[in-house]
Amino acid sequence: MLQKICGFFSTILMVVLLALAAVLIVPVILGYTELAVLTGSMQPTIPVGSLIYVKEVEPSTLQVGDVVTYQLEGDTMVTHRVVEINPDEGYLVTQGDANEDPDGQITFDRIVGKMDFHLPYLGYISMNIRTKTGIFAICGTLIAIILLTFIPEIFSKDEEEEEKTEPAKKQN
Repeated sequence: MLQKICGFFSTILMVVLLALAAVLIVPVILGYTELAVLTGSMQPTIPVGSLIYVKEVEPSTLQVGDVVTYQLEGDTMVTHRVVEINPDEGYLVTQGDANEDPDGQITFDRIVGKMDFHLPYLGYISMNIRTKTGIFAICGTLIAIILLTFIPEIFSKDEEEEEKTEPAKKQN
């Protein structure tokens, strides 16, 4: 019975870890850039804490209504909807769905890519998995899986030893 319970829980933990790894790793292999949404400028379309997947595109293929990510300063990126395109002068104008005013002109060379899809709440995991707490959580989960795998064996050995000593006690 203990073996079944431990097996069940270790399987659940393993499936969750594999699903999380697939969601975080497979898109990167397919050429997507993953970004976590930190502000509510695109709500309700893209909630805070979402994980967005951005793929590099040729700026000339962008259309009004596309959601694009562009580079601000340093490592800061913004993901907003295209509201105007001026291909002759090489810029576009974006605006967050929740914002009243447009962002201004963004030159094509600052465009990181077009958002293809997003997954709500996974941005929180993506942001925190790289912290000390996140690393401890992953290590703890792996230790739990290992323990759940070996606990039934440990207890079954104790039960076997008890069964061996019981017949000897009955004979005395």
